[in-house]
This record gives sequence, C-alpha cells and structure tokens, in this order.
Amino acid sequence: MRRIRPYWDLTRISHHAPELAPFAVWLSWAQLITWGSVFYTFSLIMGPVERELGLSRADASLGFSLALLADGLMAYAIGRWIDRGHERRVMTWGSAWVGLCLLAHSFIDSLVGFYAVWLGLGLGMSATLYAPVFAVVTRRFPNDFRRAIIIMTFLGGLASTVFIPLSSWLIQSLGWRHALWVLALMQWLICMPLHAWLLKGAAPQKALVHAITSPDANADSNARLATPTVSIKVHLKRAPFWLLAGFMLMTAIVSSALPAHMVSLLEEAHLSPAWVIAIPASIGAIQVLGRFLLFLFEKHLDVHAANRWIPCLVPLGLVFLVMGGLAPWAALLFVTFYGLGNGLNTIVKGTAMAQYVSRDHVGQLNGVLGVPLAMGRAVAPWALGLMWTPEVGYAHGLRWMLLAGVLGVACLWWAQKCAHQAHMKALTD
Repeated sequence: MRRIRPYWDLTRISHHAPELAPFAVWLSWAQLITWGSVFYTFSLIMGPVERELGLSRADASLGFSLALLADGLMAYAIGRWIDRGHERRVMTWGSAWVGLCLLAHSFIDSLVGFYAVWLGLGLGMSATLYAPVFAVVTRRFPNDFRRAIIIMTFLGGLASTVFIPLSSWLIQSLGWRHALWVLALMQWLICMPLHAWLLKGAAPQKALVHAITSPDANADSNARLATPTVSIKVHLKRAPFWLLAGFMLMTAIVSSALPAHMVSLLEEAHLSPAWVIAIPASIGAIQVLGRFLLFLFEKHLDVHAANRWIPCLVPLGLVFLVMGGLAPWAALLFVTFYGLGNGLNTIVKGTAMAQYVSRDHVGQLNGVLGVPLAMGRAVAPWALGLMWTPEVGYAHGLRWMLLAGVLGVACLWWAQKCAHQAHMKALTD
C-alpha cells in the first residue's frame, strides 16, 4: 500500500512544483471520463439516434467524422494557447463546453442539430483529450514527461472498459437523452473542477532552452542542449518534423482503419461468433497491459530503442495476418500484436515530437498536424472498405495497411537518425 500511495496522495500536489505521480494520476481521471463519455459513447447512442430521428448509418457516421475534423482544425490554436501558459483556462472551459454540448445533444430533433452538437464536441475534444494534456505534462515535467504520459495513458486506456458498459446501462435505464444528462454532469462536477484545481500555477512561455534529447541517451539522462529557443518556423523547415508527420499519419491511418472493420475481418477468419465479439473487446485490455509493462520496465530501457521497435508491433501483426491468409491462428496473433502496438504507439506519438524536434513548441507542432491527421483518420476506414471485394475479402486492403505501417516505421527511424545528426553537429559547433 505504501508503494502505491504516492500515486494518489493529494498532499504531494503543489501548484508551483507538483510531484509527477499524483499529478498525472488525478489528471488521468478527467481523461478517462472524457474519452469514455464522448469518444466511446458515440457508438452506443448512434443506434437509438438513428431510429428516433430516422437517420441512415452514413448520416450518423458523418457526425463523428465532423467531430474529428473540428478537433483537427482547432489543434494548432489549442496547442499555441497551452504553449503560452493558458492550459488551465483551455482545459477547464473545454470540460465545461463538452458538458454543455452533451446536454444540448439530449435535446436534438433533427440531422442539422445532430451535426451541430458533434461539431461542438469535436471542438471540446481538441481542448480536453490526449493532445492538450500531453502538451501540459511536457511543459510541467520537461525532464520526465514520458513517464507522466505512460501513467496517463494507462488509466485513459480503461475508458472503453469502464464507459461502454456504464453508458450502455445508463441508456437502457434512463434512455439515451437522459443518459447524456448524467455524462454532462460528470464533465461539470468532476472534469471541470479537476482541471481548474490541478492546472493552477502554469508558467507562461519564456526563453526556455531549446531541447533535443540525444538519441544515444536514456530517458532519465535529461540531456539538453543549452541553446536559445528556436522559432517554430525553423522546426517546420527541418526534416525531423516532417518525418514524424509521416510516421504519425501512417500510424493514424492503420489504427483508425482496422478497428472499424475488425469484426468483419475476424468473421472472414472463420472464428466462432463468441470469439468475433470477445477478441475486439479484449484489445483495450491488451493495450493497457502493454502500457503497464512499459511503466514497470521504463527505467531499464533505452528510450530511443523502445521508440524504434514499439511501432514495429502493428506491422508485425499484419505480417501474420497477410501470410496466414486469415487463418484463425494468424487472426489471434494479429490482434495480440495490434493491441500491444496500438497501446504503446500512443506513448511514442505523444513523446516523439518533444524528443526529436522541440519541447518548447510541442503543443503547436502537434497542432500543425491536427487537420491532416483528422482527415487521415476519417478517410482510412472508408478506403479500406472500398478495397474489400467478395472474391478476396480484405486481402488487398491488408497489404496496403502493411505498407502504410512499414512506411511509418521507416519515417520514425529516419527522424531519429536526423535528430541524432543534429545533436552531434550541435555538440561539435
């Protein structure tokens, strides 16, 4: 009990110098609730909304795509505000806005209203989910932000496990409209106060040192180059940023395309109906398991070697699926490697920009990628569906997904090499 007490001890949180463990754990509760009440609840209310408003599946699905697009459009502005020290205002009012949109959702009676609330929820997602909170912990813990992100994704990864059954029970007990009232209250009574309390004392942006972590150093080495802050425009002209953009885009395409078709894909593998449902449901638990193992052994790993090999897990799973011809054993291996890789890739993507480009502008740099990543996530499931044919099923689409995964890994490896070269050049200048 004494070993885990520091992770939830409120007395260890100081607004001027908070301890990493309790700060990350308590901030994670807001992540769990927002991911669960917005992102994972959509699939549960989609059916009741379609029936009550007379919408088609395409009409309803477009609402979520609009939310992702709005999220991407606001990403740069949100990142810039956080980089300037406005994190408390952004995330507190973001939670208030998400609650207001969930409440408004309970009163919709038309397709236009449905699209309007999901556009609004997309704006709220941009201010409350992983992208802004990763920027916050990078600012607060510049020498140990990776460990903070691991802690936060560990709890955040349980959002589907907690909220899919919880939201389903609320919808069955209260109806979907009143269920949204409960979810809105969670934003106002839990998430909003947590953000207002935890994010006090944010330092404004100042002349910090520009950071490039040496690709030869471990995570706890805290190696930094004491050079003046470099403008974000300079980073946008350098190779590491665009290579990481390629890595994140390819990873986003694979991680968004496959879940939408997972059930159909497993049915083609001739698994029993029970396994077809149980295996996708287990992916969340596999993701959390991977993050937990990384949390336990992080201090003993070379962070850059971990970054190099973790993204290989999803393509490796696809290799089993393509080579195994959708045999049951291949499908099981694929889901295992996909779950581990997808869960750990969240940490790699959340830290790579700070490690290989700049910690000073991490919010804005990730924000620049908001729109292309949102478009990739929105288009990928549709594109994989287009590649399906009755004759060969998903065979062609899976090969393209494998190619995208390999290209993403290559981009990350190249970005690491460029960052290493820049680091060595700076040491010799």
